Amino acid sequence: MKLRKTGFWPILFFSTFLVFSTAATAASIEAGIKTTGSMDDLSLKNEILHATEKALHWLASKQDSKGWWSQPDHPALCALALTAFMGEPSGRIKADPPDYVRKGYEYLLQNAQPDGGIYVKDLSSYNTSVSMMALAVAYNPSFEPVLRKARGFVIGLQSDFDEKGKTDNPFDGGIGYGMQSEHSDMSNTMFALEALYYTKFLNSEKSASAGEIEDLNWQAVVTFIQRCQNLPGFNDQAWASDDPENKGGFIYFPGESKAGEMKLPSGRTALRSYASISYAGLLSYIYADIDRNDPRVKAVYDWLLKNFTLDENPGMGAQGLYYSYHTMAKALSAYGVDKLSIEGGSEIEWRRALALRLFDLQKPDGSWVNENGRWWEKDPVLVTSYACLTLEIIYKGL
Repeated sequence: MKLRKTGFWPILFFSTFLVFSTAATAASIEAGIKTTGSMDDLSLKNEILHATEKALHWLASKQDSKGWWSQPDHPALCALALTAFMGEPSGRIKADPPDYVRKGYEYLLQNAQPDGGIYVKDLSSYNTSVSMMALAVAYNPSFEPVLRKARGFVIGLQSDFDEKGKTDNPFDGGIGYGMQSEHSDMSNTMFALEALYYTKFLNSEKSASAGEIEDLNWQAVVTFIQRCQNLPGFNDQAWASDDPENKGGFIYFPGESKAGEMKLPSGRTALRSYASISYAGLLSYIYADIDRNDPRVKAVYDWLLKNFTLDENPGMGAQGLYYSYHTMAKALSAYGVDKLSIEGGSEIEWRRALALRLFDLQKPDGSWVNENGRWWEKDPVLVTSYACLTLEIIYKGL
């Protein structure tokens, strides 16, 4: 299955919406930030500008002198910060990157490995995929050779555990944390598909890890995605449940939900769906070019509507809250929805509601942090990057 343009999915150029435009001159940037919406939209945009400016100033102050943020062994943390800087709503940073941004990109490039990956020693898939997005949003032609090799590296990480060419293992078709991954998972698969989707204009350079493989086995990708969804009839795994609480939602990988299990009245045990990974599942279907009217896509969207809240990451409480916000903004923007019709008949302008929620959670110094430390979210650099990216996506959709 090849990615193709169908007209169904709006092209969401991550946080900038202008990722690969060579015409991003000062004039086009100025035109791009003119407000054409209501006065309420103008007010919200101004608030977003203020919040992100304060946050990015805080982020800039936390950069190490060698160019990295937070942890030198995980370039993805630097990459998330850089992507946030390049997506700054006014466009000033992208038009004339300051020294700390240039230094950050130098650090990323220093971590490009001979095998094509962008990592230090572990989490090679995650670090490479996220770093690819930072390189892509910069639109610097000198980065293209690195991106081509990185594409080949990520493609070479696609799982095929048992008989080659057959999806006879539940983890086949997906991507895990790196070269020695024992299993694929829905989050790393989403990050990898995202990086490949937004660099698909480039040919992949064959690498040692990819061998002669030039593209993903897209049929296997879709098989893996649906094997992570609580949707019998599409998911061929025995654990898949169609109980009303979980039907349509996603779990972390086949047979494992980070949200745990629940006993059903029938006596069966269901693996609980949860929101952050369900948004990742929706995004992955989009990147795999599945029609938005497909029953699998409709099922996960319906589950997300049924469980929508900004008070928590549904199914996980405070765990992974900012990852959930970020993935939500990407998924709902790419899905092309402005208002959510939730149970009870009310409608929510999700962009406005999410922006206001983030304003309330921002610290006086401009940063954000999760008091729950699951998935590194006690790291204010990581969480502030997530929050900035989320607000930038909201800004572009207003």
